[in-house]
Amino acid sequence: MSSQYIQDMVQNVKEGRVSRRSFIQKLAALGITAPIASQILAWNDVAMANATLAYKPTKAGGGGPLKLLLWQAPTLLNPHFASGTKDQIASRIFYEPLAGWDKEGNLIPQLAAEVPTKANGGLSEDGKSVVWKLKQGVKWHDGKPFSADDVVFTWEYAKDPATAAYTSGAYTNITVEKVDDFTVKVLFKEPTPFWADPFVGVAGMIIPKHHFGDYKGAKSREAPANLKPVGTGAYKFVEFKPGDIIRAERNPDYHVVNRPHFDTLEVKGGGDAVSAARAVLQTGEYDYAWDTLVEEDVLKRMETGGRGKVSVAVAGDIEFITLNTTDPWTEVDGERSSIKTKHPTLSDPAVRQAINLLIDRDSIQKFIYGRAGIATASFVNQPKQFKSEKLKYEFSIAKANQILDEAGWKKGADGVREKDGKKLKYVFQTSINAPRQKVQAIIKQACQKAGIELELKSVTASVFFSSDVANPDTYTKLYTDIEMYTTTQPQPDPERFLNQFTSWEVASKENKWLGRNVSRYTDPEADKAYRAAQKELDPAKRAALLIRVNEIFCEANVILPVLSRTKVVTAAQNLAIDHSGWDVDTWNLAAWYRS
Repeated sequence: MSSQYIQDMVQNVKEGRVSRRSFIQKLAALGITAPIASQILAWNDVAMANATLAYKPTKAGGGGPLKLLLWQAPTLLNPHFASGTKDQIASRIFYEPLAGWDKEGNLIPQLAAEVPTKANGGLSEDGKSVVWKLKQGVKWHDGKPFSADDVVFTWEYAKDPATAAYTSGAYTNITVEKVDDFTVKVLFKEPTPFWADPFVGVAGMIIPKHHFGDYKGAKSREAPANLKPVGTGAYKFVEFKPGDIIRAERNPDYHVVNRPHFDTLEVKGGGDAVSAARAVLQTGEYDYAWDTLVEEDVLKRMETGGRGKVSVAVAGDIEFITLNTTDPWTEVDGERSSIKTKHPTLSDPAVRQAINLLIDRDSIQKFIYGRAGIATASFVNQPKQFKSEKLKYEFSIAKANQILDEAGWKKGADGVREKDGKKLKYVFQTSINAPRQKVQAIIKQACQKAGIELELKSVTASVFFSSDVANPDTYTKLYTDIEMYTTTQPQPDPERFLNQFTSWEVASKENKWLGRNVSRYTDPEADKAYRAAQKELDPAKRAALLIRVNEIFCEANVILPVLSRTKVVTAAQNLAIDHSGWDVDTWNLAAWYRS
């Protein structure tokens, strides 16, 4: 694949000799998936496609109640503190970005009047600025007008280190200027090929200046709106009981005609994935259940109930294991797993290599996850041109034993390996979920055969994925030796996804453990490659740089990918949903309706 070939193809689309669909299909044959192909067309002034869900109701309201299940219960409703997907989904009910991602990777305007292109003056030739034109007539839920001031404020809020926003990575290296009341300009320090990050998708939700203006920086956690949101979305806040339930009602002043369809919205949290799937597929008690991480044979049996359907979307999410190279059992300056410490045994590359060989990924896929996950050795798997072809996985207890023998780790009388008085004993944590507990058991059994002892720890999902800075059991604290979970790739481009491998994103007490680098592992080469990718406009060269970032962490066996996850949800048979693997489930909730 050459850049010239792509440009020739783009020109053919512009001149009508090749259809948009044909262009995407031909690039797919070269390993470039639809989301990135769509972005290439957008950069070259070929308009984005229309939204993927055609809305059929002819008036707003009248749809009755809509009942959703999130078996990991939301604990906050500020999108810029939402480190867990459950809180991002809940926040998106009330707040909107300038644009979101549909299932084909198209950028769909939400609070923006249009997607920026070179033709409409939105994208600069040098790749260093983007102009967003905003919708006019949009109101916040309290009736105040939405304007450019709110967009600029969101940037100021998220980039302030004292705010400790989870989304800070999208805003710290840009400048945002108000052009007029309904136009903002985003300025990048370098040419930026993936400009659709600030104010877009998961990281892009706009918050009202008049509600958060007094709570920027050190007072950010004190804002009443953190729990009582005032947004622009299709549904207005009624009630929130953290860890339990959210209630909302139709926004009569919503800025899209004839939407939303439903009169009320209920989001119930808690329980488990199996009971959530059952409540949709078999009993029909709920209309929709998120992330039905259910064993494949169980899910297939439920589908025969006839009340609901299973929807599977291609995504870039990854189920993976992190090996802690810092010391989770020693406290330094008020925090464990400090970058000032070194893990007594997992800092040994041979031990990490051995553990990677003790993960039976093929069995995990075949017998547990089924259509919900594909075995992989690469952290990035979608779009395909960003996946490393170099990384391979293998399951071999014999090789693991050999590596540990050669590294001087000898089995003691109890069968556990040790060296210099240090034993290979670890606490391995994940969230409470039947498939994850089965995966833990499979890995523990293999590790025992190699002289490694694992103590299994399971944490309630609403706690594990919480943003509570006082809780020691959140995944971002990593106060154990090993942990496993799925992380979400929020866009059809892995740049933001991979910033969790950079040194400036290390999770720590200083940033309230909202830094995205939970592993705390850093490598100057990864930092250098990531910075270079951020300003590389040649798509092939940029992909190579991002692949290298991925490879550095996977080859160091600090990050152990297990499965490339698809997004599996369940919905009532008569519910039309807009299910995208590139954005959160509620990204286009205003377009849902009952047929």
